[in-house]
Amino acid sequence: MNRKYELKERARRQSQTRQRIIEAAVDLHTSTGPARTTISGIAERAGVERHTVYAHFPDERALFRACSEHWEARHPLPDLEALAAVDDPVRRLRRVLGDLYAWYESVEADLALFLRDASLVPANAEVLDEMTAGFAPLTDALAHGLPRRKTVRAAIGHTLEFETWRSLVRRQGLSRAQAVDAMTRLVSSV
Repeated sequence: MNRKYELKERARRQSQTRQRIIEAAVDLHTSTGPARTTISGIAERAGVERHTVYAHFPDERALFRACSEHWEARHPLPDLEALAAVDDPVRRLRRVLGDLYAWYESVEADLALFLRDASLVPANAEVLDEMTAGFAPLTDALAHGLPRRKTVRAAIGHTLEFETWRSLVRRQGLSRAQAVDAMTRLVSSV
């Protein structure tokens, strides 16, 4: 009976250590960026040795997957698929963009670092590519009821991009509502 308790306690401690490593890595990814995050830095922040990080995450990809899941749980995307069920295509697009742009505002600093380092950290690029690919069904749903043209689909895809929101709001000085209105008009006009 004592052995079973020891195994449970050991498993609990291992799980806590793994979680500390993930949280340390996410903290570094979102403060200095993935490209400037080192295993030594993660280990130091988590209060473990480097070999402990490698014992839990044998490669960068495994660590990045765990970090991505943790980050996404902290910052869930709005339920855009539910909004895509709105019948009127213009109202549907407006509501999706409003919620998506609000989410972009809340995670802007993190996404900016992830995008900055995507070309330098392959595991980071993979996660971003998966996120972008996840917008394809949403683009299809938003295009439903609009003219079936390649340009309409391209315009919708453009409206969903983080960099589109960032350009309109941060560089051009539009409010979120103005950015949503501008992108809705763009899609309606093509």
